[in-house]
Amino acid sequence: MQNTSHAVMAQRTEATDSPDDFPTPPWATRGLIEHILEDKTSLRDLTCLEPACGAGHMAKVLGEYFGTVHATDAYHYGYGSVRDFLAYPYEANGFDWVITNPPFRLAEDFVLRALLVARKGVAILARTVFLESSGRYQSIFRDAPPSKFAQFVERVPMVKGRLDRKATTATGYAWLVWEKGATCAPRLMWIPPCRKVLERRHDYDAP
Repeated sequence: MQNTSHAVMAQRTEATDSPDDFPTPPWATRGLIEHILEDKTSLRDLTCLEPACGAGHMAKVLGEYFGTVHATDAYHYGYGSVRDFLAYPYEANGFDWVITNPPFRLAEDFVLRALLVARKGVAILARTVFLESSGRYQSIFRDAPPSKFAQFVERVPMVKGRLDRKATTATGYAWLVWEKGATCAPRLMWIPPCRKVLERRHDYDAP
């Protein structure tokens, strides 16, 4: 019999060679821009790198706000260019922002690399449990904590390999944001219920 407890269902384990492709619902990316970043009107003058773009579901939304979005992925999905963010690093301060939903098993490395590449800030969508781990505390949070930890109050359902409007999940997700030059203590925030407002019918159209 399947164990359907929340603790078990919240787990998502991928093989070490898996592309870990769990497309981000577009409304969740809009939630970052609309509720977390301070001045969305200024983004039209900025550049953004999405280094784990998959089929482009996040990058397309970022293109609604940023002047230029550069999308890449280590695997070929028919969108963006093929480039391994960790194996072939970008120039330091090469983009204003780096925003992505990285493979969970590589998220720590993505953050460390992105902090070098971004001029203004880094934002990653990750499972809430990303805050745990003594290893991540030692490598990231102790010396370079995010300026904002923004928890979704709604579930953000993700399905391996596809978008699914009807999907459900027991996993909590949050945006972790590092703003270069921020001097205040890390800020805990909540992203209010926003799916109904930020979801678009065309978000789930086949490419």
